[in-house]
Amino acid sequence: MDSQVVLEARGLKKWFGALQVINGVDLKVERGAIHSIIGPNGAGKTTLFNLLTGFLKVTHGEIIYRGKDITGLPPFRIAKMGLARSFQITSVFPELSVHENVRVAAQATQKNPYNFLLNYRSLKQAAAKADAVLASIGLYEQRNQLCKNLSYGDRRVLDIGISQATDPEVVLLDEPLAGLQAADHERIVGLIQDMAGSMTVVLIDHNIDIVTSISHVITVLNQGEVIAEGSPEEVKGNQKVQEAYLGGV
Repeated sequence: MDSQVVLEARGLKKWFGALQVINGVDLKVERGAIHSIIGPNGAGKTTLFNLLTGFLKVTHGEIIYRGKDITGLPPFRIAKMGLARSFQITSVFPELSVHENVRVAAQATQKNPYNFLLNYRSLKQAAAKADAVLASIGLYEQRNQLCKNLSYGDRRVLDIGISQATDPEVVLLDEPLAGLQAADHERIVGLIQDMAGSMTVVLIDHNIDIVTSISHVITVLNQGEVIAEGSPEEVKGNQKVQEAYLGGV
């Protein structure tokens, strides 16, 4: 395996009964890149994320993370190894505070994280980590607010912060701009670019202008297959992409 490749899919296939939604996908994500995955609705983007992170079982093929075969491992083990993700629908705990949401994620990286006899010093370390993450994403002032009282944009930002709190090497963001007002786009894009300075980002989003402006590599899916991959310029100029995706927006 290339030492620069941190995450790789080899010949992935996924069937749901008689329906094949992923058909022989090969993917290589290089360390430190912003690697976006685009395609029309139903192309298989979120299904691919679910396969990579263990939320769905692979029908055929392999998933390699940092040179290790992680095919078939459960999501919690994959997350422990440093592969984190966010979801299309925000996954915060609404009745917990902003700080508590991030602290729980930070605590999960510790040994025996939910031991009721855990040393207070360990909880203090998780709390300090949560404070640092909240400061970096601009939510420190709201640290004591209940999540249910946050704006939708703030919940999206918090969701990304929760992923960061686990100290991942690779983070997969599933449509982080979905449902946001244009005013929040710049804020999320800034966070993604900041993250890319210390980790690898794999991104799904439908905003082509933003995807092409921040990505190093773009993979295009259509009907479960990779139809193009390359730089934003290469992908925008690809005839198959224009026919299958850009022309249908």
